[in-house]
Amino acid sequence: QVQLVESGGGLVQAGGSLRLSCAASGATFGLNDMAWFRQAPDKERERGARWSGCTTDYADSVKGRFTISRDGTKSTVWLQMNSLKPEDTAVYYCAARRTFDREYKFWGQGTQVTVSS
Repeated sequence: QVQLVESGGGLVQAGGSLRLSCAASGATFGLNDMAWFRQAPDKERERGARWSGCTTDYADSVKGRFTISRDGTKSTVWLQMNSLKPEDTAVYYCAARRTFDREYKFWGQGTQVTVSS
């Protein structure tokens, strides 16, 4: 069974940076689609960044500021967040799915990111 655990959230001033980590364990073989979602209390869940093996993509709201990456062993997925804005404040979730899964099947518990102005 796949387990995802996020870490690295916290409080940061606008313009600062944070790096989130998602540690994957268990049956990670075939997890070729990894993503970072976020959800603020007054907004619906948004996919911010996705790593799908051969490509990455980003929401317009984070493009140019956030970078998703994965280590060679595929045991850790990172989200480097630069030039943070107050509107980036949200709970950030790591999610994963196998190649042909329609929906993200595996989720972490989330980590809070708060950006002060």
